[in-house]
Amino acid sequence: MNSFVLPHELHGDGAHRVFAVHGWFADRSAYATVLPDLDRASFTYVPVDLRGYGAAMDAEGPYTTTRAAADLVALADRLGWTRFSVVGHSMGGAVAQRLLALAPERLRRIVGVSPVPAAGMPLSGEQGALFTDAAHKAGNRRAIIDFTTGGRRPAAWLDRMVAASLRRSDAKAFRAWLDSWAGEDFHAEVAGSEVPALAVAGELDPALSPELMRRTWLSWYPRGHLVALPGAGHYAMDETPLELIRVVEDFLRADGPA
Repeated sequence: MNSFVLPHELHGDGAHRVFAVHGWFADRSAYATVLPDLDRASFTYVPVDLRGYGAAMDAEGPYTTTRAAADLVALADRLGWTRFSVVGHSMGGAVAQRLLALAPERLRRIVGVSPVPAAGMPLSGEQGALFTDAAHKAGNRRAIIDFTTGGRRPAAWLDRMVAASLRRSDAKAFRAWLDSWAGEDFHAEVAGSEVPALAVAGELDPALSPELMRRTWLSWYPRGHLVALPGAGHYAMDETPLELIRVVEDFLRADGPA
């Protein structure tokens, strides 16, 4: 029996319970910039550390979106949550969609912030090498962050993001996660889901752009919605935190009382 519990923290005591799942470059501290301004009376937010990150850096794999979805369901059971919503950033957006395949009856709503599509993002050639070698090359991580924020962010911020990423992730797990979120195509398992699904995409992000969300997210989910944030790239939590909170909480609040 697996006794592993995703490291997590609780913010708020609202009736609408919400998991917050980080992306490839971060642990749960990715949400630190938005935590002070969340509606804690309406929602209970639970940021988690996936296997290989933060307080779960030493956790054994597999390091896959499938395992992560199962870990979230197990945590929901432990917390006594029958139904809940999930917000996932980037790779965490793929995890949120895995939950649609695993336990759609448990989900109230899902939100992807620059979410990786359920079809994956095949990488090859120089691009593939850039991402693969990012596991052990800080310069590659910096180049990816710079590119996905439109080349507009200050050098000190890029350096801080890279340093935090290296400090909060295990290199072996980081590399293994890439094969899962980039290489796995499970969109046939979730297409047609009636769970309300919001994609928030930064207009400065050329990789996970609003246009890509229209071709994937909106084409798969009958109750799908898309909001494009003009001032954001891939990291809306850092780039446009207040705008992100407003968009996400308006969407979650539309579900009505628990």
